[in-house]
Amino acid sequence: MKNLTIGKLRGLQKCTSPCGTFTCLALDHRQNLRKALNPANPSAVSYAQLSAFKLEVTKALADKSTAVLLDPQVSAAQAVAAQAVPGNVGLVVAVESSGYGGAPTARQSQILPGWSIEKAKRMGADAVKLLVYYHPDSSTAGDIEAFVKQVAEDCRKYDLAIMLEPLSYSLNPLARKLASDEKRYVVTETARRLTTLGVDVLKAEFPLDTADPDETQWAAACAEITSASITPWILLSAAVDYKTYLHQVTTACNGGASGIAVGRAVWQEVVGMTDQERVAFLKDIARPRLETLSKLCTELAKPWTDFFTPTEITPDWYKTY
Repeated sequence: MKNLTIGKLRGLQKCTSPCGTFTCLALDHRQNLRKALNPANPSAVSYAQLSAFKLEVTKALADKSTAVLLDPQVSAAQAVAAQAVPGNVGLVVAVESSGYGGAPTARQSQILPGWSIEKAKRMGADAVKLLVYYHPDSSTAGDIEAFVKQVAEDCRKYDLAIMLEPLSYSLNPLARKLASDEKRYVVTETARRLTTLGVDVLKAEFPLDTADPDETQWAAACAEITSASITPWILLSAAVDYKTYLHQVTTACNGGASGIAVGRAVWQEVVGMTDQERVAFLKDIARPRLETLSKLCTELAKPWTDFFTPTEITPDWYKTY
């Protein structure tokens, strides 16, 4: 087991259930949410509209989650100020810029200009989330690895837990997504390489195309992530429908995942609804969905405490902290 410092330990305690599993509500979307809210003209979605949408969903669902993942631009501080995140629910704040730089087959990531790990710590975040685009065979793989290592070092400096979200992509400029076999390789190899760089939690993609009918391979691929990762991993939802995601979560948790970070699989239908329809959907459909997923994680997921143990606390620990 890996030793975990006291600040990171407290952060993971705040972000998980009493049994050590994650049900993280993800609402850190920015440009892709603008596109969903106004497909014809995403740039017309104002700061106020984006913030209001996120706060409404957060207020409706946060108490059914163990943590809420928000962005620093339109939702994190706003949600705290509006008391939208209950005190017993963890706060995870994204630190990366939306989108990516570089070529589509050689992607680069960066911290949001004007934002930092220090600022996330000062505002009261229990953990930060860093998204990177990564392919182990890309020409920028080394750059991304160095970037992750540097951000993880900043998190170590401020004793703040870091959740890493690597998103895969194809090195073929003509391919819109990875073939199922290549995705399995990329997701597993990514876990193997990046979790050694100071990461505390891996937020991973489902490792196969769910159109693949062989569910024995689903289970085997999820078990491969567990074997490759030296940290707990949780399953992101990647905008799949709820029924598909429920199936993925069952497979992932049986394969060693420590829970979920779920966004659009729970709430994506509300994007095109009127005010009254949205309120009813969040109450009558989205909340029960999140409850079901949370119960599933509690029953099946592997506790993060299986991976970490506290660093030794001596009588004078505070002198060198």
